[in-house]
Amino acid sequence: MPARATRRLLRFIEARLAPESEFGLHLTTGGLLLAVATVLFAELADDVMRLQGLAAFDVHVSQWLHALARDPAYGLLTALMLAFTHVHSVPGMVLLTAALLWWLRRQGQRYWMLALALAVPGGMLLNVVLKQVYQRARPVFEEPIVSLSTYSFPSGHTSSATLFYGLLASYLVMTAARRGTRVLAVAGALLMVLLVAASRMYLGAHYPTDILGAVLEGVGWLAVCITGVSTWRRRREGRPL
Repeated sequence: MPARATRRLLRFIEARLAPESEFGLHLTTGGLLLAVATVLFAELADDVMRLQGLAAFDVHVSQWLHALARDPAYGLLTALMLAFTHVHSVPGMVLLTAALLWWLRRQGQRYWMLALALAVPGGMLLNVVLKQVYQRARPVFEEPIVSLSTYSFPSGHTSSATLFYGLLASYLVMTAARRGTRVLAVAGALLMVLLVAASRMYLGAHYPTDILGAVLEGVGWLAVCITGVSTWRRRREGRPL
């Protein structure tokens, strides 16, 4: 490679990794995260359509979880899962998002408010589009615990939870002074998403691959929203976050 081309490539890489640059490290990280999530989602969706890979185990896992949920010995767990999944339904997520928007407004975080307003409602719309694209039927049981007429892949509850708690954790990681607070924020977000995902599988509303696809969808869309708003803010203010 000619010396001039080498220097140009090195300058380009340095600019992409510079934290203070408008199109630097934050944009590079967001772009890579989006690319990885998109590739993994596409591969998973292909497995779902062909019933190969992880999707080959979907029915077995769903039947085992359904048998567990129908067992009277696990009645309390089933009731808790029902309550948890209802809290993270569309009306529940609207209320949670409105509450977080109010809190961010109290903190004077208008750019994080914009990111949240784009992430959760936009992610819900994206999920509807993806469901229509893949049109995967939900798990079928003789005595279902929940009955839904919409499509299954990817899980809307899990996608919304990934976006909501992912954005909240991102905000706390970026703004909290103590490392312990940042660690707790990430751990709490992971736990909440895991509980939402578990409730959807446990109640027979989704296959495991529906859950995994929703997480990838949420991570990819969250990367778009946070990176996009961050870049716009840097351009408006002319300085790094």
